[in-house]
Amino acid sequence: MTIRSAAVRRLLSAALGAAVLLASPLHAQAQPAAAPASQSAEPRPWFYATSDVPMDPAWHFGELPNGLRYAIRRNEVPAGQVSIRVRVDVGSLMEEPREAGFAHFIEHLTFRGSRDVPDGESKRIWQRLGASFGSDSNAQTSPTGTVYALDLPRATQSGIDESLRILAGMMTAPAITPEAVDAERMVVLAERREGLSPAARVGDQVRSFYFAGQRLGQHSPIGTEATLTGATPEALRAFHDRWYRPDRAVIAISGDMDPAVIEASLRAHFAGWQARGEATELPDFGKPDPKAPAVKVIVEPSSPYSVGLAYLRPWVFNEDTIAFNEARLADMVALELINRRLETVATMGASFLQASVALDDSSRSANATYVTIVPIGNDWEKALREVRAIIEDARRTPPSAADIDREFAGMEALYAAAAATSAVEGSAQQAESLVAAIDIRETVVSPQAQLEIFRSARRLMTPDHLLASTRRLFSGDAVRALLSLKAAQPNAQARLATALRAPVQPAQNVRLDAPSVTMASLPALPAPGKVASRTPVGILGIQDIAFENGVRLLLNANQAEPGKVRIRVRFGHGRQSFSPRENDALWAAPFALAASGIGDLGQREMTELMNGRRLSFGFAVEDDAFSLSAVSSPEDYGDQLRLFATKLAFPRWDDAPLKRTIAALDASYDPVPGSASEAINRNLDWLLRNQDSRFAPASPAVARTVLTLDRFKATWEPRLAAGPVEVQIFGDVVAEDAIAAVAATFGALERRTDTPPPAEYRVMGFPRPVSSPILISHDGPGEQAAAIIAWPTGGGVDRIRESRQLDMLARIINDRLFEKLRSIDGAAYTPSASSVWPESADSGGFLFVQTQLKPDRIPYFFELMNEIVADLANNPVTQDELDRQVEPVRQLLNRAAYSNAFWMSQLDGYTSDRRKLALAASLSRDLLDVTPADLQQLATRYLVPETSWSAIVLARGMPVPLVSKAMPGEAKAASAPAPATEPAPATH
Repeated sequence: MTIRSAAVRRLLSAALGAAVLLASPLHAQAQPAAAPASQSAEPRPWFYATSDVPMDPAWHFGELPNGLRYAIRRNEVPAGQVSIRVRVDVGSLMEEPREAGFAHFIEHLTFRGSRDVPDGESKRIWQRLGASFGSDSNAQTSPTGTVYALDLPRATQSGIDESLRILAGMMTAPAITPEAVDAERMVVLAERREGLSPAARVGDQVRSFYFAGQRLGQHSPIGTEATLTGATPEALRAFHDRWYRPDRAVIAISGDMDPAVIEASLRAHFAGWQARGEATELPDFGKPDPKAPAVKVIVEPSSPYSVGLAYLRPWVFNEDTIAFNEARLADMVALELINRRLETVATMGASFLQASVALDDSSRSANATYVTIVPIGNDWEKALREVRAIIEDARRTPPSAADIDREFAGMEALYAAAAATSAVEGSAQQAESLVAAIDIRETVVSPQAQLEIFRSARRLMTPDHLLASTRRLFSGDAVRALLSLKAAQPNAQARLATALRAPVQPAQNVRLDAPSVTMASLPALPAPGKVASRTPVGILGIQDIAFENGVRLLLNANQAEPGKVRIRVRFGHGRQSFSPRENDALWAAPFALAASGIGDLGQREMTELMNGRRLSFGFAVEDDAFSLSAVSSPEDYGDQLRLFATKLAFPRWDDAPLKRTIAALDASYDPVPGSASEAINRNLDWLLRNQDSRFAPASPAVARTVLTLDRFKATWEPRLAAGPVEVQIFGDVVAEDAIAAVAATFGALERRTDTPPPAEYRVMGFPRPVSSPILISHDGPGEQAAAIIAWPTGGGVDRIRESRQLDMLARIINDRLFEKLRSIDGAAYTPSASSVWPESADSGGFLFVQTQLKPDRIPYFFELMNEIVADLANNPVTQDELDRQVEPVRQLLNRAAYSNAFWMSQLDGYTSDRRKLALAASLSRDLLDVTPADLQQLATRYLVPETSWSAIVLARGMPVPLVSKAMPGEAKAASAPAPATEPAPATH
């Protein structure tokens, strides 16, 4: 039974952090003795054949004579969409050493073309049907499987039939031609090159250490440069024929169409798929080797300090029965008991910044319990000792009934939320869940059945049972300890071995025996406020309600998402209330403010308060406002509003979160980024805004200056207390109850003062043009490089139509880059173009293009951009090229029209700017009515070489290539980039 809730799935994988980094998604499976599946008069379909879990009746299962299995269900969320997943049981663990990377290579070739569709044409066909490449059509290869994904937003019978025909051709006869292999080889090598990050390097070493002697230890899906370079069409075709067989494939389809129609089309196109030769047995994935080394030290300057422990047991297949799932759920509660203690201790001045535990079946290679520790500073021995002591306490002493009740309530709330909102579970999620279950040899049940199984497992969650579970989870056939350091330390490996073998005494005083925290523990608010006015907005039944204290409420009570209530509170003036010249470390505010607590309640008490409830605390700094956001429930949204209101009225100031923030930055920060992508992520946002300090990247030196308790309070206390407040509530509420809930919370606050920011604070900048690209350095592999070019555009709402058409122009550029830079030349894996247009400022917008590539291809990138820009300015795009971008946007808007989240975003700030309604009404027209002439005019106006800013990213010490920044249609002599004096100092 797969875990559907993302929040519950977090319990299984979040603890792995930087220490495991496996090549596949993580799933949990405990190993109690499996109960036999129940027998019934009617045979169960193949999916449930060996299981007694309640079958999800919405799925229809079938099997073709050739062995292909399928599952189809009707689902009208989102309306008109059909989601298809084709899973083939082949991944990197099925490869022989000479075939490393072949499963992933085949995935790429399959998407290029097939017997039925010319090279690259499937992408264009699906674009015409409304699917965007990358989001609606994509594929993924893991160690144990390959999944092809297609979400058709506009699912017609002919579109589904055509799509299944294409997919059938892709599976049975991909175009593994010399031309296609050579072209896609460069793409796969580019993907591999872009992935050469510090995290990937650590991940490779962790995998080879934890799974020594097993295939998973050496079989990364990306392969090696040698095997990818040496792959021939003949070898790839032989690999395909060996593993791509109908009896190894499963198709899951969920969507808004008659399942009988889909089934008939599926049978018509896939029935002819015939396997070649006898089936190949799966290789032995091996078992954890107890004789392999038990300790390892990694030195990686660009990765955080971390300690990892792995308790490894052989993976054993278990029938997916109710008894098996109940035992696994008890295991999860046992681990979450420890996770809560670890997190609580970490907030109270422990020697570790973060620590967590997780259970996982790692690619069917081991059943493992992982411990991940991020120490504060480099005293990893003390951190390891403290964490082991907390685990030892759980291994020796049973949890209390109160401990169990607390964790059970928290997890039950997650399952209950999934059941309450199951009516709006999307087709893509349903299809993904089914193929994920196939991958780990499990089943799926309805969210309600999942909740009931969890509740039935409560009988197992006794102190003695959870004690036995903990002892089993923290034992194994092999136990490994891994240490990742930023710099070498004397005798580190011997010290790690000593620390692992050292006896450990159980920790004292880590049990959570604090008195219960309830909403009554929060500071009391004044008497409820009164409504001053109530008027309809004029669309979708949305109401604009003003309270006497100036708070405004946008309310839309609807059943679009049963069981969900979306809340968003905008207040103050956001980033525009700060000086663009003073660095206030705005990046730290979301965590530090939330963790500081409310009134007398600190982070520990707030966690206790929210446990078992659909309460959360999302804080963000936006251009023109701060925001608090949450997705709650009809039962909890009133208390969610109270949490937010008391945070503004009674903020707590605590230096512990500030110290923890600084410690986290110290643990992860490297003065020079360790890869090209890290260099871009750290610097680009800031550089493209003319080094505006409000967008400055995190820096330990600045953090130590700014994140002191006095300065943090002086910075944020007045901003939490002043400025207009707009509350949005969209979802499953009764309108009068929602108004009363706001009256009792935000309506009860004192009237807030409001001082608009100075005019200069509302200005957004763009860097001055450069004659040659500036240089940004990184410390990663020399073969990693990147190139960026950007042009200033505009801002504000007066030319909002232009901003939306610039989005379409960026999509055109993006598609051309994909076709040329990736599909044809193989020079880059992820070229991208985007447009940014700040609506709350009259300037600061830009259109930018970025890509990673080899250093010697940087001049080619700029030449190609010159050609693309010149062509867009001199020639209108073809109608087909435009339609292939417009149709996916049309379908996206059609889906969004039913979304509360969409309308909340469109009306954000409406109560202070009534133009928002007209802007929302014109969105579809502005995007979809764009013409080739419009785009040509925009290219001529904005993509002007004299106004552009550009940068290149190179490893330190690499020679700087000559780059030509030619005028459109002209050729100018190449010149070397300017020295790194043009950018600000932190261009690392």
